[in-house]
Amino acid sequence: MSRSRLHFLRLRIWADDDSSEPVNTNVVLRYDGLITWDAPAITKSSCVVDVTYFPFDHQQCNLTFGSWTYNGNQVDIFNALDSGDLSDFIEDVEWEVHGMPAVKNVISYGCCSEPYPDVTFTLLLKRRSSFYIVNLLIPCVLISFLAPLSFYLPAASGEKVSLGVTILLAMTVFQLMVAEIMPASENVPLIGKYYIATMALITASTALTIMVMNIHFCGAEARPVPHWARVVILKYMSRLLFVYDVGESCLGPRHDRERGRLSKVYGQLPEPDLKTARNKDLPRKKERNKLVKNDLRYPGETLQDADSYCARYTVLTRNIEYIAKCLKDHKATHSKGSEWKKVAKVIDRFFMWVFFIMVFVMTILIIARAD
Repeated sequence: MSRSRLHFLRLRIWADDDSSEPVNTNVVLRYDGLITWDAPAITKSSCVVDVTYFPFDHQQCNLTFGSWTYNGNQVDIFNALDSGDLSDFIEDVEWEVHGMPAVKNVISYGCCSEPYPDVTFTLLLKRRSSFYIVNLLIPCVLISFLAPLSFYLPAASGEKVSLGVTILLAMTVFQLMVAEIMPASENVPLIGKYYIATMALITASTALTIMVMNIHFCGAEARPVPHWARVVILKYMSRLLFVYDVGESCLGPRHDRERGRLSKVYGQLPEPDLKTARNKDLPRKKERNKLVKNDLRYPGETLQDADSYCARYTVLTRNIEYIAKCLKDHKATHSKGSEWKKVAKVIDRFFMWVFFIMVFVMTILIIARAD
């Protein structure tokens, strides 16, 4: 035992009535009157948590040690080091400790003229975000990129709206998981904002999908496609978005120009001599005239047969005209429906790229805010 230090029980020095300590340790008394008492204790403190940048948040928790019973003239409190000793700190699975600086404060209250010193330790914490990135953020990003693909589904499949509603339900489940993990706070977390923005995009995409399906199923009773829609959507936007009909050229305007050049070349070829063709047909016309003259010698039967042939020809002509008219009307009706379907397809493709860009930009902004 050192001659400059003496060890006593605490009760021999302080005669207070507080005996709530679980362990009664000895007190070290130095020759100069300095008393050191290392009393083990577990101190619990509450801390205000700011979840604005959850799960990439940093927290600062203040631990203040001081005396309200004795003023600074009676008991002086000071910090021996500029920061707390973290050599015996056990690493936590959820938080990283980046430091524990200590600052001495001297406070004067209005009721008393004496100073009251205290020492404030600031515990600097950073949340370990790997668990939340893998289980909450990455699934949300993948699901959010599925939302624009609902515009790529064919309208006749009948699954466009179902896909949007399914994605919306999945996002709702993830948002409930985040609400259970986070502590109650008035601040909206960063991942919560991302979920809300993604759900808003999915809702908008589902509503636009319903509108596009309504355009796709425009039938014969619908009005024709307006002129501005034909110019803007069918002419320019369809080429810009590479939307073509079945059997339409997918090689673009260059192929059409080459095909136009070929037609011009064929148009410059010499036409057959019409006079030569007419001269070749002269013997056939003479033979037919002879047959007609021979038939006129027996007018009875021939005229009756001619009348029946004319009547049959007239009926046949009317039937052919009726069939041609029906085919023309059917083609016009089908063409009207095909134009509306192509308009819907172009709008689908346009919204798909717009929503892809919005989801990508929103994800980049969230990551930038987290950094």
